[in-house]
Amino acid sequence: MTQKVALLTAGGFAPCLSTAIGSLISRYTELAPEVPIIAYRNGYQGLLTGDALEVTDEVRANADVLRRFGGSPIGNSRVKLTNTKDLVKRGLVPEGADPLKFAADRLVADGVTILHTIGGDDTNTTAADLAQYLHEHDYELTVVGLPKTIDNDIIPIRQSLGADTAAEEGSQFAQNVLAEHNASGRMLIVHEIMGRNCGWLTAATARKYREWLDEQTWVPAIGLDKRAWDIHGVYVPEAVIDIAAEAQRLTAIMDEVGCVNLFISEGAGVESIVAEMEAAGEEIARDAFGHIRLDKVNPGAWFGEQFAKKLGAEKTLVQKSGYFARSAASDQFDLDLIDTMATFAVDAALRGEPGLVGQDEEQGDELRCIEFSRIKGGKPFDIGQDWYLDLLAAIGQAAPVAAPPAEH
Repeated sequence: MTQKVALLTAGGFAPCLSTAIGSLISRYTELAPEVPIIAYRNGYQGLLTGDALEVTDEVRANADVLRRFGGSPIGNSRVKLTNTKDLVKRGLVPEGADPLKFAADRLVADGVTILHTIGGDDTNTTAADLAQYLHEHDYELTVVGLPKTIDNDIIPIRQSLGADTAAEEGSQFAQNVLAEHNASGRMLIVHEIMGRNCGWLTAATARKYREWLDEQTWVPAIGLDKRAWDIHGVYVPEAVIDIAAEAQRLTAIMDEVGCVNLFISEGAGVESIVAEMEAAGEEIARDAFGHIRLDKVNPGAWFGEQFAKKLGAEKTLVQKSGYFARSAASDQFDLDLIDTMATFAVDAALRGEPGLVGQDEEQGDELRCIEFSRIKGGKPFDIGQDWYLDLLAAIGQAAPVAAPPAEH
């Protein structure tokens, strides 16, 4: 069978998509320049509608340019192929159609034999379902995915692409936002960080910010005080949040330092917030995957309101770094990791080996094509890690108590 490659990126943005596309194109051009490549626009939406871009000689020659940018040049969308009702409503498949068959037929019509998906667990396991369907109908499609999520929450992958950059960008965001600490007396700053069920990004962002903090020279005599620039609380979904106890601790900091700075995962405390909204008769908005629309719940504002009253804050500033962080260009750590994984992915695809490329935590962190049947989302952040416990101890926060598993 003549080979033909298709690429797609799906789900939310992460600081790896543009780089990964460029790396895949470069590797194919190096190993098999005769193999045609197309890119479906806007993820599975483009696959369903047949909207694809051809990777021309000009694109191949400039593939490295993509490494300098964030976002995805071919576009993303949140399309779930098993949510037939949503797909029909959006006009992506006709009434009565089987979306899986509809997508598979498009791949056959386009002559695609290798599909590279860059996304999270839903993106990649859906691609595996497509491959299985086509195999059962005597058409072989090799799917090799790359793991994308800023939450770093794909089981069993140790490090997903873009997560390190997102933490670094969140730290840089905070370096500006926390400068607002003395724009008013008794200032409360809430830095809300993306992370639906997983607090890894919030913790990693706080870690990188405090590394920056420790590198600076401070002049307390003129008011440039490290204590006022520090983080005073870190809250993640995996840990119980005792608001009363924390309010007492933070009030002492507010009284002494004149401000309080909090890093909060957008998934922290969601159960409490949703319970309040439902008790008030409010409808809870959900996306195509059934996840609660956290932008509608607005956890940062909720926490800000709760703590502002208890701390006697004169002003509360809630700032979200999510879109700033997730749309950034890859940092050097991710550039190196993406190149390694993309090279492995192309080599595997050309020899017909499917799977999601990653460092397999269940097999000694070996870089391999992990079986799609083993891929799951929602890997919780391990709040018992030494570096996280050291971080909390450094800011005077008590060791965390594990929260019950969340189902958002």
